[in-house]
Amino acid sequence: IALPLYHIYAFICSIVGLTVGQHLTLVTNPRDIDSFIKILAKRPFHLLPGVNTLFQAFVNHPDFRKLDFSECKLTVVGGMAATPETAKRWLEITGLPILEGWGMSETLGVGTANPFDGIEYTGNVGLPLPGVDISIRNDEDEVLGLNEVGEMCIKGDNVITTYHNIDNAKFFTADGFLKTGDIASMNEQGSIKIYDRKKDMIIVSGFNVYPNEVENVIETHLKVAECSVVGIADKSQGQSVKAYIVKADESLIAEDIKMLCKENLAGYKCPRHIEFIDELPKSTVGKILRHELRKAANKA
Repeated sequence: IALPLYHIYAFICSIVGLTVGQHLTLVTNPRDIDSFIKILAKRPFHLLPGVNTLFQAFVNHPDFRKLDFSECKLTVVGGMAATPETAKRWLEITGLPILEGWGMSETLGVGTANPFDGIEYTGNVGLPLPGVDISIRNDEDEVLGLNEVGEMCIKGDNVITTYHNIDNAKFFTADGFLKTGDIASMNEQGSIKIYDRKKDMIIVSGFNVYPNEVENVIETHLKVAECSVVGIADKSQGQSVKAYIVKADESLIAEDIKMLCKENLAGYKCPRHIEFIDELPKSTVGKILRHELRKAANKA
């Protein structure tokens, strides 16, 4: 358990683990990767839940390849979207796929999950759990079709019914689905793909830009350690894309990133602003705090 216990992800992992008789190892400071690797080297481990930034830090550490993953059965990511590049490198080093799930405090930590017998990173957060209904809707609460993009709404026994002392009209649909604030789609197999948080979406000249898509491209560059993308006010096009990047190699320059994005993204999705920083702001769970970056970008 390499997550703060008051967070719903760690709380549910702990409760379920204790219920089925697992032996849990609490890692109190997962940001100290040197110490974390020493903990994992002490004895075999079977289940490793974490967030994308943790897995990213592992694959970038020179001693990580020395660990024995022969007893590990599952590596599960939650809390934030896994990036394809991290998942690719994780599979190459450990031989295990990163299996992604989705949940929030209002759903008791989980609402969808990829099957645990999966053998590859799918790029989606899996299927609704038994007894859970997922509905993709537009801003008028109308149900959208397969592969159409809208807000993910959820209903089930694990979902809260109301918020305490708050007018719940804007949080729930008329038929009782909780609006999650996540932009998603559902394919023919029922699997859910999450594009981004609704509040993080960038609108450039009327076109939607999902930060995750831009970040996934930037992180394929070998000289990039990690990055985050936000939207900032722009007089000519409403908003423009700004990328904050932590270098893995000091020789990296902004033009390298612009060329990469130009080759892999539509023009309006490419960052107009690039800033290199030493460290991205993160929560205690390890989530990148986009709102802090957005605030700093707009202030600048």
